[in-house]
Amino acid sequence: MATAFTLGDSFDWRAQLGAKLVPAEEAVSHIKSGDRVTMSISHATPFTLCAALAGRLMEIEDVVLNHSASLFNWELPGLGERYRFESIYLSPVGRDLFTEGRADFVPVAYYRAGVLPPGLDNFNVFLMKVSPPDPEGFVNFGDIQIMSKLQARNAELVIAEIDPTLVRIGGDNSMHISEIDWFVERSPELPGLPLALPPVPEEEQRLVATICETVAHELIPDRATLQVGVGSTSGMIMAHLRNHHDLGMQTEVIPWGTAPLVRDGVFTGKYKKVFPGVVVGSAFAFATPRKELEYAAGNPGFQLHDFNFTDDIRLVAREEGLISVNNGLAIDFTGQVGSESLGYHMYTGTGGQTAFGIAASLAGGKSIIVLPSRALGKSQAVSRITPVLPPGTVVSLPRTFVHYVVTEYGIAKLQGKSLRDRANELVAIAHPDFRAELRSEAERMYG
Repeated sequence: MATAFTLGDSFDWRAQLGAKLVPAEEAVSHIKSGDRVTMSISHATPFTLCAALAGRLMEIEDVVLNHSASLFNWELPGLGERYRFESIYLSPVGRDLFTEGRADFVPVAYYRAGVLPPGLDNFNVFLMKVSPPDPEGFVNFGDIQIMSKLQARNAELVIAEIDPTLVRIGGDNSMHISEIDWFVERSPELPGLPLALPPVPEEEQRLVATICETVAHELIPDRATLQVGVGSTSGMIMAHLRNHHDLGMQTEVIPWGTAPLVRDGVFTGKYKKVFPGVVVGSAFAFATPRKELEYAAGNPGFQLHDFNFTDDIRLVAREEGLISVNNGLAIDFTGQVGSESLGYHMYTGTGGQTAFGIAASLAGGKSIIVLPSRALGKSQAVSRITPVLPPGTVVSLPRTFVHYVVTEYGIAKLQGKSLRDRANELVAIAHPDFRAELRSEAERMYG
């Protein structure tokens, strides 16, 4: 395993890489017609390699690109003719390509440690972003690994883009340079990642704070181990846990505000059954403040592992009493949660919500869905609590694995309830503007 290596250490890593360190254009010249190429996701997007590959796409053909949560726009000449683009998780960048039917969505929702899921297991080229190597020859995946290590080990051609700004996080988060074919340096001319998320309207901040406060004080006891989704509502809960004690975290993506709570002794992991004393995830949330990442760098209290490990139900279900808190876009009277699509149009992807909701149930814990009671559409507000999900909406979490639903109007307890009682519980926490209509429909459906 790699030894500790800080940002302040320096040595001639370029000489260490030798002939493996090449210009980006030379590295991608090894990608040929008929190849299937996938890339590390979200803020691990290797922009220099993506730009170089974009310049090569008109020279080759019959290429498949799979890039999930991509921050690079693949709407380029040759799309649908010389190359095909697909994803297992959509980002705002290029989402219209999927709505217009110009790109393909590949559903992936279950994970087994050490095994790539179907849909990602047949790619022969992998492009990724890593730190410079340490003196022992280990690069680090920084603050986001997801499936990078496993995808690299399953590819025939592996090209890594070196980003010297990456922090080095512990866990199973490093890889030796001998396993990588080519290296390129990140181009300083390319735009960097956004430093902050878009501003949130004041009213939405108030609603989200109310929901998170309710969950924190009513549903999360001291000593609990949490999985927290990084959605616009669930991801804001950390600020409401400051008065808790001895919490633990076993999650997929480590949410904003976790590091300060570890520093202040709120998250100790003292009572965790799996990885006691350690915050475990597969990545830190996009736009996590730099000071939080630097606190986690080299800190034995934080570990990143492969997504197929952190989201393996068999592992997570061992965490007795686990509490899973995730976002929903909409929920129907039976408790079915739609978190990925708006009707037939994909919005994001499954991520780990299905796995953690099921695992929390098997662990004897709580599966909690949070969402504002209404959404502001283009022309009018619509209720997020609805008699039935719109046609084509993906059911991310089945009703039998949803224990609580929380809006700004309170908590609906669904576990063990009949369909009639579930509907009544949900109507009670719907927005007042829609309650009369929803109650009438509930009576029509269930008597």
